[in-house]
Amino acid sequence: MKTIKKPWIKLRETIDQADFERINELKELCCRTEQTALKLELDYKREAAQTEAAKSGILPINEFMYFDDQQLIGYIGLSSFGGVGSEIEVNGMVHPDYRRQGVFSQLFKLANEEWNRRGTKSVLLLSDRGSEAGQGFIQKTGASYDHSEYEMLLDREQFVKLSYESSRLTFRKASNGDAGEIARQNAIYFGDETESPDELMLPEEEEAKGMSIFFAEKDQEIIGKVHLQLISQAGGIYGLGVLPEHRRQGFGRDMLVMGIQKLIEEKAESINLQVATENGNALDLYKSCGFIEASTMDYFQLKK
Repeated sequence: MKTIKKPWIKLRETIDQADFERINELKELCCRTEQTALKLELDYKREAAQTEAAKSGILPINEFMYFDDQQLIGYIGLSSFGGVGSEIEVNGMVHPDYRRQGVFSQLFKLANEEWNRRGTKSVLLLSDRGSEAGQGFIQKTGASYDHSEYEMLLDREQFVKLSYESSRLTFRKASNGDAGEIARQNAIYFGDETESPDELMLPEEEEAKGMSIFFAEKDQEIIGKVHLQLISQAGGIYGLGVLPEHRRQGFGRDMLVMGIQKLIEEKAESINLQVATENGNALDLYKSCGFIEASTMDYFQLKK
């Protein structure tokens, strides 16, 4: 263990390129050392923050960094997805050589003060199931288990070996005028509360952050939607759903294959997605299209 000699803390609304590189370097070290995963969403957050800053010029504190002199040794990031009022996700790390010196506790205290200032009623604390340090810290906070997700990565070689019929569907990119329909479908698929007009997810703003929303249509009728993310050649598939009246016809598989193909066409070097561990049907679908389980992320709810 290394002793901290020149500690200082840096708080930022968002991260610049230098911070991005430092955090990624620490992330790679922690994941390699412990053989665990971290869900920090750095690429998406960087794009999102630039968009929000350009729109309003005002951002909350989301990045909490602990340095020893010029070396980053600890980090906590706050992420919020799905629009205004959505639950904050909290994930972080400490350099393996600097643990048991209160680094994460100090950052967590500052993060706690920040979400209290925002009036947040609850947050989600994230930890890889295999991280003893992460799981142990969360247990001490009194947070209760909420759910788990598999992080899945596309095995490109397996995908190209599979055979698919020509899709019966077409993709149409959503515009801001479709925000109400996106909110309606999110409520059906994920139980999201109905959003007010001021809180609706605007597709054109999401696209500026690297996330494009597509409606799947058959004979010009919307049968579902999917969100495709591409940032720095890293692809992601999110929010895929088929409307109830169109289920059990293989449309989910069609949409997934079309999404994969579109990301490959856009030069995605990797493609990932997350699926709730209890969602057996979706898990089977993703595996059938070449996705493999890479890690399990546990979510714990901390109520204020």
